[in-house]
Amino acid sequence: MPGGLSRRLKSAFILQAVLACLVIMLGTLVASTLTVDYLITRYLREEASVFWRARQADPSAPVPHSAMMHAYLVTPGSSAKLRLPSELRAHQPGMSSSSDRQHRVLVEDGPAGRLYLIFGSARMFTLGRLMAAAPLLLSVLAVILCTWLTYRIARRVVSPVDWLAREVRLWDPREPDTRALAPDRLPSNSGAETRQLAGALQRMAERTRAFVRRERDFTRDASHELRTPLTVIRVASDMLAEDSALPQRAHRSLARIRRAGRDMEQVIDAFLILAREGGVQPQREDFDVRDVVYEQVERVRPLLAGKSVELSVLETAAPRLYASPRVLGVMLDNLLRNACTFTEQGRIDVQIDRDRIIIQDSGIGMSEEILSRAYDPFYRADPDNPSGKGMGLSIVRRLGERFDWPVSIESEAGRGTTAVIRFSG
Repeated sequence: MPGGLSRRLKSAFILQAVLACLVIMLGTLVASTLTVDYLITRYLREEASVFWRARQADPSAPVPHSAMMHAYLVTPGSSAKLRLPSELRAHQPGMSSSSDRQHRVLVEDGPAGRLYLIFGSARMFTLGRLMAAAPLLLSVLAVILCTWLTYRIARRVVSPVDWLAREVRLWDPREPDTRALAPDRLPSNSGAETRQLAGALQRMAERTRAFVRRERDFTRDASHELRTPLTVIRVASDMLAEDSALPQRAHRSLARIRRAGRDMEQVIDAFLILAREGGVQPQREDFDVRDVVYEQVERVRPLLAGKSVELSVLETAAPRLYASPRVLGVMLDNLLRNACTFTEQGRIDVQIDRDRIIIQDSGIGMSEEILSRAYDPFYRADPDNPSGKGMGLSIVRRLGERFDWPVSIESEAGRGTTAVIRFSG
């Protein structure tokens, strides 16, 4: 798998081998250079010491000379300085290098004058590096071999964990197949830790599968079971509303029953949609967004009865969607009901743009603390307010995430709230 444990392990061992080889090569180069430099320096100083002793015993003793070294002696009052190469005249007593870095120069003052010893160091440094090449090559090969053997052992150790990761990656989150993690199906080289991990993953997946099934079945069954009595209530209340003999007080109570029934139907619709499998979408169709908006606006207008609140719709575009108008209706219904509930005076504006719907009210708004918990299920900023069930914004957010219509809310206490539904694509 890309970026898996085995791949990272391989990359780590390759990096380790490369760094080790670079360190060995650099160390060998530095060590050989320092060693050759030390040997040349010691050789020149010993040659100079031998020459001074010989010169003390015999004033006519010649300066040392060999295939790789030659010398100059400059005595006071002699013309030897004129024969001294110009590039040597600037050298002071001590060890130094020539201007072309090809020679090492030792300058010493003695009783008989100043001695210049010039040694052809380039060949010695080349020879030193050639002599270091054999152990360097052996060291690099040893590092590569040890790294490869260690990687093979480490890969064998982690391969069961890598196998576990691949198996878990293939699981369906709704119905994880845990049979592959049975003890008799694990790789033969699985250790005790791997078997414990496999067992824990298997038990966790089984509990998760059972939990998902219970939640899905409960939501579906409860929603369907609630639909039957709600249908009876709605039909009976509609029939009663047509009875002109009912007193005015009964009509007010009946209107509250009908509103509560519609609210409950909206919640059940949302639960039924959310209880479906992720791959099962509600029926899609082409529809005008404005039709759904106006339908929901008219449904919530009774909530503003007795309030000095103006509810208006502004169209700056006429978008059409291929989606579920039912889902959009549930989302709008919850947002509009919140706006109507918490706005006592002022305006509620619904704006239809090309890629979004904006609902802005001049209500009581929310503080930062309340806004941070607004999406929590059953959370209500005002527990004493009997209106609302605390599920509206939670349902809106979950539906928006499910159908790729993200919802954002901005609010400020005392300044109102703005909710935005954005359409993907």
